[in-house]
Amino acid sequence: MRTPSYLARAAWARPEGGLRSRPTCPKEGKAVATVTRDDAYEFEEKGFGWLLFAATMLGLAGILSVFDGIIALSRGKFYTANSSYVFTDLRTWGWITLIIGVLLIVAAMGVFSGSGFARWFGILAAGVSAIGLFGSPTAQAYPFWALIIFALDILVIYALAVYGGKRVE
Repeated sequence: MRTPSYLARAAWARPEGGLRSRPTCPKEGKAVATVTRDDAYEFEEKGFGWLLFAATMLGLAGILSVFDGIIALSRGKFYTANSSYVFTDLRTWGWITLIIGVLLIVAAMGVFSGSGFARWFGILAAGVSAIGLFGSPTAQAYPFWALIIFALDILVIYALAVYGGKRVE
C-alpha cells in the first residue's frame, strides 16, 4: 500500500523502507526546530507530577465531600440506621462535611493556578479534611474508605509542603 503524497511530505512521516531519519530543514538549510527526547522533558518542573496529583486529589476529595454533605443533610439514615454521635447530630456533620468539601475544591483550583498562597491553603484544607474525617459519619460507616482518604490527605500535604514552593527558573 502506498502512502498518499500529502502524508509522505509530513515532517513526522516515516519514509518508505525503514526508520531512516528525514531532514527537517527547509531549502535554505537553517534548522526550524530540533528537539531531542531529553530536551522535551527539560521544561517540566521538578515535582510537577506531585503538584498535579495534589490538585487532583484535593478536587476529587472536595467533590466527594460535597456529595457526602448533601447526602447527610438530605437522608439521615443513609450511613447507619441507629447511630449515635458524640458531637451533635448528623445534620451538623453534614454541614461540616459540605463546608470542608467546598474548601477542598477552592484549594484545588488554587493549586492548579500555581498560586503560592494556595500551597498553604491546600495544606490547611487537607489537614482539616484529615482531622474532620475521623468524626464524620463516613468514618463510622466505611472505616477502610476513611483510612484511604486519610492517607491521600497526608500525601497531598507532603506534595504541597515539598514541591509547592516558588518556581525556580
